[in-house]
Amino acid sequence: MRVYAIGDIHGYLAELERAHRLIAADRARTGDSAAPVVHIGDLCDRGPDTRGVIDFILAGQGRGENWIALKGNHDRLMGYFLEQTPRIDPYMMVGWDWFHDGVGGAETLASYGIAIAERERWFQLQARAMAAVPEAHRRFVQSLPTSYETEDHIFVHAGIRPGIPLAEQDETDLVWIRHEFHDDPRDHGKLVVHGHTPVTAVTHYGNRVNIDTGAGYGKPIGVVVIEGREVWELTETGRVAVRRD
Repeated sequence: MRVYAIGDIHGYLAELERAHRLIAADRARTGDSAAPVVHIGDLCDRGPDTRGVIDFILAGQGRGENWIALKGNHDRLMGYFLEQTPRIDPYMMVGWDWFHDGVGGAETLASYGIAIAERERWFQLQARAMAAVPEAHRRFVQSLPTSYETEDHIFVHAGIRPGIPLAEQDETDLVWIRHEFHDDPRDHGKLVVHGHTPVTAVTHYGNRVNIDTGAGYGKPIGVVVIEGREVWELTETGRVAVRRD
């Protein structure tokens, strides 16, 4: 089964559009118009156009494109803030929240025309956000699935807790886990494709593939095509094989 996958986006619409152009070119070469495209999560934060990213994905899904968008930890932070009673993700370090420097909530709200006022309180900002963010966008980020599975692959944002069936995984692990997953060399039954932890290039570890190439820090979005356990990165000149590390 062929599957396309796009790494963490972080509000960079132009990069997302470039990724889809690369996929369209590969589809044209293979004649495959049906293979799904999985967006691995972290659609929002840090970049300048979270609103545009969500509009782009919603428009594609609305016209029937076989696009899957998964929930990342940043998407969960956005969704939590836009609940009727906003909450802070308990996985965050003490003293951190969606608006901490480097997390990216301020940039996301700016894409909806909201600038955080000096000494503004959470309830005041949240009321303005609820009025400015379209209801369709709120529902979208709050209802994103946390995984996508094929016969050969498991797609999640951050990874899985090793040894636990996918149906029993905790959402917090799927959107936040790092070392417990990265440091475990066992085969997980299926190839796990994830993002969340930036790497300098798409990396195939044998049991997992990391496709977060640092778009949240202004670098190009990783975009791949996967057939079985073989992975190719898509570039302007075509496929480049990703060798197993």
